[in-house]
Amino acid sequence: MTTTHNAVIDWSLDDAVADADYLAGRYSRAHTIAFDGGLTVPASASPQVVRTPWSKEDAADPEELLVASASSCHMLWFLDFAKHAGLVVRRYHDEPLGTMGPMDDGSIGVVRVTLRPTVAFGGTAPTSEALDDLHHKAHRACNIANSLRGEVVVEPAPLVPTGG
Repeated sequence: MTTTHNAVIDWSLDDAVADADYLAGRYSRAHTIAFDGGLTVPASASPQVVRTPWSKEDAADPEELLVASASSCHMLWFLDFAKHAGLVVRRYHDEPLGTMGPMDDGSIGVVRVTLRPTVAFGGTAPTSEALDDLHHKAHRACNIANSLRGEVVVEPAPLVPTGG
């Protein structure tokens, strides 16, 4: 089955920027990303890639969006597999980390995404082995992780007994 997903990326050069400044790289990379559901997100090049003032720290950058997409995809699959296993997830929290570096072909890319989820369950929590299996299944099902050339690693937090 083939599906499509779309967004609208909108950027324009500020009228006050001279052509020479543009050609010298002195222009804002701030733009917007509009999604089909009506959400518009401020975006920019990463300040680690393009220094301010030509980037915006308070906007999402492509690398952050990629890392967040991998984490979100993993979480959604995890919730589904937990539901099918009869487990009630009360909270899922992740602080993923993307690492940029040289790829095998010499280009620069996101070489590793580390997901570090902490999951709280209601009722009976799974065993550590069952939790690992849920994360493994979610990782294998995640179409974002399956699309990346860099490594995606899941390092879940240890299971904390909830008593219940």
